[in-house]
Amino acid sequence: PRGPAAAAVRGLARGRGSRMCAAAGSEPGARTRFAPSPTGSLHVGGARTALYSWLWARQNGGQFLLRVEDTDTARSTRESEDEVLADLAWLGLVHDEGPTAGGPHGPYRQSERMQGGLYQELAQKLLDSGAAYRCFCTPEELDAKRAAAEAAGENPQYDGTWRDADPAEVQRRLDAGEPYTVRFRVPDGKVVGIEDAVRGRVEWDVQATVGDFILLRSGGMPVYNFCVAVDDADMKVSTVIRAEEHLTNTVRQVLILEALGFPLPRFAHLSLVLGEDRSKLSKRHGATSVNQFRQQGYLPQAMLNYLCLLGWNDSTDQEIYSVDELAAAFSLDRVTKSPAVFDLKKLNWINGQHLRALAEEERAALVGRHLAEAGVAMAADSPFSLSASRMVAEKIELVNDASPLVRDALAYPLADSLASSGAQKLADELRRVGGALVAAHREGV
Repeated sequence: PRGPAAAAVRGLARGRGSRMCAAAGSEPGARTRFAPSPTGSLHVGGARTALYSWLWARQNGGQFLLRVEDTDTARSTRESEDEVLADLAWLGLVHDEGPTAGGPHGPYRQSERMQGGLYQELAQKLLDSGAAYRCFCTPEELDAKRAAAEAAGENPQYDGTWRDADPAEVQRRLDAGEPYTVRFRVPDGKVVGIEDAVRGRVEWDVQATVGDFILLRSGGMPVYNFCVAVDDADMKVSTVIRAEEHLTNTVRQVLILEALGFPLPRFAHLSLVLGEDRSKLSKRHGATSVNQFRQQGYLPQAMLNYLCLLGWNDSTDQEIYSVDELAAAFSLDRVTKSPAVFDLKKLNWINGQHLRALAEEERAALVGRHLAEAGVAMAADSPFSLSASRMVAEKIELVNDASPLVRDALAYPLADSLASSGAQKLADELRRVGGALVAAHREGV
């Protein structure tokens, strides 16, 4: 084979067998990836996944990759991709390789990778080896099979109609130009097992779980699991850190990698982030996207601190960490497999700790900018803004808490209070007490 796709296949083959799953404690030169689908804003759960991947790469002197999985053309937009990239940049999770940074394993958008023909070439390799086969079942036939299986109370998976078809019949249909899908031939009795860095040993009875699954749709479009497996191998990703909802995808991806002869990455599947009612965190719980928290006045270092604690601890009582401290302390073997509950009060407390730990000039700049944007101060760097920042420093947990406090102070009826009879009595009493103190001092009492 010739061309870019063939070169990529040869590059993958050279990496075969060169990598084994690492021990829990460390993985020198780790290559991790974050692979968002640009169909909306970056969810805090996704941000935690990106953070853990970034930390693991940093701690092990490796690389953090960003791959955009934008094959859902109906929902994926470049605007959403830009938003995700901006959110990651605000958090400080800078990628070493990706759509904007470039790198030796690009392109880093799946839509662009498809244009090189890599997936189709590897599907042909699986066909040639007998690990895959062509299926000419029509959508109507598949719907009927699914309905019959459900009516019988069986798992509605493909029944293998074309698995052992007569080669002559396959060729006849190919010559007639009939559409087909490419399906993976699941080995009889196959059990797939992985040592998950978070969950321990996980195994699947493949035939009972997935059956012969599709690799290429009838139009030649590769399916998600085929793309992910190939891309992880092509980009030499050594550790895949992702949400537990992807655990069921792992069995297909492992089968594909094994059939192609590529090394398996290490897997770490993170538990869900739940709302305080212990249901999956969603918009009904309030802010859930990184951009929403940024707009509400949270600090990026506080967000990183809190997100890291959603499922990880270093076995100490420490709760406030700098980014450097997180990079030094983080380890996958301290990630818990229990779901984490998003506690807004704790996030606010952590943000307040980070805010008060800032140098006065830095905190004043943040508060001043907020006061100016809120129309409370004329300029972010005015003497008034500096004084206001000092006044509210011990009272605020978020930068955005400053404007209502300053407005309340400015709205206080000081002139009326000073002109009241009560204020006059208080002034007289203060003068009397002050005079007594001065007299006592003069007399040496």
